[in-house]
Amino acid sequence: MAIQECHLTALLVTSVVAAILGSLQVGYHTGNVNSPAKIIEEFFNQTWKERHNETMSEHSLTMLWSVSVSIKDFGALLGCLGVKYLADSFGRRNSILIVNCLSVLGAGLMVASKTIEAFEALILGRLLFGLFCGLVMSLNPLYIQEVSPTLLRGAFATLNQVAFASGILLGMVSGLETMLGTEKLWSVMLSLSLIPALAQYLILPFCPESPRYLLINKGQENKADAALLRLRGSPERVLVELEEMKGEAAHTKLSVGIFQFFSKRSYRQPIIIVLCINLGSQLSGFNAIVNYSTRMFQAKFDEAKYLTLGVGAVNMIFTLVAFFLMERAGRRRLLLIGFIFIALCNLLMTIVDSVVHLVPELGSLQVLLVFCLISAYEVGPGPISWFIAGELFDQPCRSIAMAFASMLNWGGKFLLALIFPPLLKVIGGYSYLLFMVMALIGFAFTWFRVPETKGRTFDEIAEEFRGAENLPLHNKNGFNTFS
Repeated sequence: MAIQECHLTALLVTSVVAAILGSLQVGYHTGNVNSPAKIIEEFFNQTWKERHNETMSEHSLTMLWSVSVSIKDFGALLGCLGVKYLADSFGRRNSILIVNCLSVLGAGLMVASKTIEAFEALILGRLLFGLFCGLVMSLNPLYIQEVSPTLLRGAFATLNQVAFASGILLGMVSGLETMLGTEKLWSVMLSLSLIPALAQYLILPFCPESPRYLLINKGQENKADAALLRLRGSPERVLVELEEMKGEAAHTKLSVGIFQFFSKRSYRQPIIIVLCINLGSQLSGFNAIVNYSTRMFQAKFDEAKYLTLGVGAVNMIFTLVAFFLMERAGRRRLLLIGFIFIALCNLLMTIVDSVVHLVPELGSLQVLLVFCLISAYEVGPGPISWFIAGELFDQPCRSIAMAFASMLNWGGKFLLALIFPPLLKVIGGYSYLLFMVMALIGFAFTWFRVPETKGRTFDEIAEEFRGAENLPLHNKNGFNTFS
């Protein structure tokens, strides 16, 4: 598609980039604790020994570390509860700036934990940072989709996942022993997320608020017109988009409560779509690999940390692939491709894990399968699960829908981060079969029930649900499902 056709302006790009700096921070603190896990665990153990004059048992240390890793995702789950209030009360852009202070405070506590010799400060810091994660990973795609033109909406929303994956890779690199993942410098490593946090405070205030929020939520047509003109740079395009927004506003209520969101019949099918895509995505094994890849590789390779770095690199590369494919292939096709390949990779990983002790050379194949699984996840289910809710719901309940999707995402991450280490000890490689089942459920549901939304305005998508309460979502005419 031509850049002119999409009215790509410098301010639009700046607004999107400023927003995704928050996702970069989230990714960074997802990837940076993987490689130096043993060093930080030793800090936990040493702190405990100085207090109680005895070391922690291996089981207790494993559980404490699992809690330390998963507490961020639990905090994110709680943070999702505040999305609607913030987004609808203060606006999309201002809310991102407000929640950024949680990132700063959380990072500060994590850095201070070593100085004050209190592992509790690190855990509390990850909890506060988790609150930030739950809020910003809902607010970012919400803001990005509402400032983007229809023909670039999915691609720009995918940039949120690109930033997240880039943050994971940066975190993995900084956590290496040859970088900052050492006994002396691991606390410095935890402080680097403050750089994009500060950059966001410097850039985002100069970016416009969501025109759709200003017009539909606040009824401020003049401000919406001014914001849209700054973003598009074309008065003709502004008139077209304003008319589309007014059309959506005429069809919707001023506000929708949580009870109405879950009880209104026209919202039920979009809710089921969001539920199945997100659970299929988050419980398909990707998050277990990202959090514990170093430990998975350690049993077979001396340079496990560098293989983990490869995980981060593949993760980032294929989010970029998704960015370029999103408006060409469409959401539905990428979901189908992603889910079926994730299921296949999990099946093959189970088989390889069960025979690798007989044929050690198969260890290299296991690494390849991990890379393939990550590629499949990031091409479709990964980025789409974060923004699909914003496309399926109308303006009054879009913030609730994004919070709901985010809760499912972070709930799945929290569950896997908490149970994967003990699950791996109990059933070993057979745990991948559970992930395979979830991916197959995601594939089957997408095949039969998920519509295509690329190239359609918010009002066109919402009209399908408003116009036919019992619309079968595989309807080819209404949603161009297979095109």
